Amino acid sequence: MASQAMDQALQQLNDAVTAVRTAAAQVPEAASAATGGAIDPFVFQLAIFVLAIFVGYYVVWSVTPALHTPLMAVTNAISSVIVVGALLAVGISASGLATGFGFVALVLVSVNIFGGFLVTQRMLAMYKKKDK
Repeated sequence: MASQAMDQALQQLNDAVTAVRTAAAQVPEAASAATGGAIDPFVFQLAIFVLAIFVGYYVVWSVTPALHTPLMAVTNAISSVIVVGALLAVGISASGLATGFGFVALVLVSVNIFGGFLVTQRMLAMYKKKDK
């Protein structure tokens, strides 16, 4: 009974992964088709990546110091979601390239989470009263 439920859950997960891959692969081509082929799909994806860099830069540097600790906590939570995705990429991929990228993502996110906890702990220690 439990193995049937597990098999059904894995099948649903595979269906969901396939649907996401299909949708993600069609976005750049759809943008290219919408502009009559004037925009190369690679250029479209590169533009989104560059815009994300600028948005991230301005969001992070406009945070006041009082909000830095809660922001780090949220960043760690987001990174934990990335860990789940990296584990899925490492565990269920059929390609060696996907397994490699998943492993690299897993290592980088682990370093990010560990560093985030250290920075958060250090900042919270700044607000504690000193024992005399």
